[in-house]
Formats: sequence, structure tokens, C-alpha cells
Amino acid sequence: MPDHQQLTETRQAEQDRTPDELGQVMGRIARTLQEEHGDVEATLSSITAAAVATVPGTDMASVSLVIRRRVDPHAATSELAREIDSLQSEFDEGPCLDALREEQTVRVDDLASESRWPRFATEAARRGARSMLSFQLFTDGDNLGALNLYARQPHSFDAESESVGQIFASHASIALSAARQESNLRSAMDRRDLIGQAKGILMERHRLTAAQAFELLVRASSHTNRKLFDVADELTSTGTMTTD
Repeated sequence: MPDHQQLTETRQAEQDRTPDELGQVMGRIARTLQEEHGDVEATLSSITAAAVATVPGTDMASVSLVIRRRVDPHAATSELAREIDSLQSEFDEGPCLDALREEQTVRVDDLASESRWPRFATEAARRGARSMLSFQLFTDGDNLGALNLYARQPHSFDAESESVGQIFASHASIALSAARQESNLRSAMDRRDLIGQAKGILMERHRLTAAQAFELLVRASSHTNRKLFDVADELTSTGTMTTD
């Protein structure tokens, strides 16, 4: 493990980075995120990898996403980061959850002596995480999750880390939101195409109009209490359609 002098020297080198150099780093990150083209998981992996390389003091990173009111860890850069992130959901306490619920940046200087989340902090320190920074990721009021940064040494994060991390989290929020929107759009287009294929099968098989074929799909969906997409998927995959 690095000693205090090594940490100090590393931090000084990070702080000596000029605003222009930081701008270039953020520009490269933004271009990388744009190249993911709607792949949410790939976007998250780019976010966490870039955070480790960009935010002073960071050894590991993960993203906690809110999915149907559950907080799930994603794109952890190490197994330890994934474990620590999961602990917060297990204990229902921790910096990530505070960042999510209170829309703020949460910094922990030393988990070994932290009293705000006693169960989480004790277990996280035991496993080898000593410092944390959590930034809420959100866009236009849409709470997406939190970017969690971890360090193996206490007092690894300072005001510079928070400043750089906040800038990065803002870029990450926009990139993540855009990836989700593109992913949802592609999913919607795929569903529309599949329903169109199912309509075509029914039109050819029963000599129906497009409207009549769609009505058959809707009726099957209602009678079997299944989504329209699932009915269409069954028909295009098997050639048959359950109607009751």
C-alpha cells in the first residue's frame, strides 16, 4: 500500500494539472461516451473507468442505478467496489443512498471511524475500503443513480477531488441519460417492427386488413392477459398464437 508521502506526491501531481489539461481529459471522455451509441452497460463501464483515471485519489468506482425503486450496482472497476456498493443496499444505508435521496455529494474521509452509517461503514472498512465519494447522477429531475468512488487509504479525497468529480458526474449524468433514451428508442422500434411482422403473418394467413390483424393481436393480448409485444413475439417465433 502507498504510504502518506506517496499519497501526498500523487495528489500534488494531480493538482498540478492545468484547467486546459482537465478540459482535454473531459473532452476525450465525452467523445468516448458518445461512441457507445445507446449501450447503457458500455456507457456505465466507460464512466467508471474514466472516473478512476480522472478524479484525484480514486482507486475504484461503481455506479448505483435506480431500477424500479431498487438500487443495483453496475460497472464496478473491481470486485471490491461491487461488494461495497452492494453492502449499501443490504444495510439500506451508506453514502450512495444519501446522495440518491438528498441529491448531494457525500464524502467520507475514513470509513473506519465513520458514525453516520455504522453497519455499512464497519463492514466496508473491514473489506478494505477506507475513503468514499458519492455523486448523484440525474438529469432534469430524473434520478438515475449515483457515481461511487472508493479509495483504499483514509483521507484520499479532498476539495479538488470533489470539484473534479462533480464536473465529471455532470458529464456522466448527461451521457447516461442519453444512452438510456437511445436504448429505449431502439427497443420501441424493435417492438414496433415485431408487431408489424406479426400483423403481416395474420394478414397473409387469414386474408385480413392491417387493422383487422392488429385487432386480432389486441384481442389475444386481452384474453390471455399478456402484453401485445409478447403475443407478437410468440406468433413470429412459433407460427402460432395463444388466444385464450
